Amino acid sequence: MKNQIFVLSLSIALIVSIFAFNTPSPTYEYMAFTTIESIVPGGAGRSRMLIDGGDGELDEQKIKNLYSMMGIKMENIFQNDQDVVSKLNELSDEGWELAFSNTGVQSPTDGGSSGIYCTRYILRRVK
Repeated sequence: MKNQIFVLSLSIALIVSIFAFNTPSPTYEYMAFTTIESIVPGGAGRSRMLIDGGDGELDEQKIKNLYSMMGIKMENIFQNDQDVVSKLNELSDEGWELAFSNTGVQSPTDGGSSGIYCTRYILRRVK
């Protein structure tokens, strides 16, 4: 008898715990921002951070070109990294979290001496 009561109590506790901790997964809203960094010798390219604020308006912010007249410029890469981190921190303060990112490179010339480096950041927050 004691064994049956124990099994019954354990079964009830297991069933209650399954239903008690079964919460629905959250629904998210998403946004994206993209960095396009120019790989054009001489610094002649157009590097930008493009932000979709969710209202259909494009916020276009200038960032540094990867190349200057002297070649690749490490200070510009560092500054662009700081700008991206600053934007991610700002969006994090608004409740957004980075869901994932992806990158791509396009080099339309045969020698690969010019092109763009693109990174897309997909963010989400609970509705």
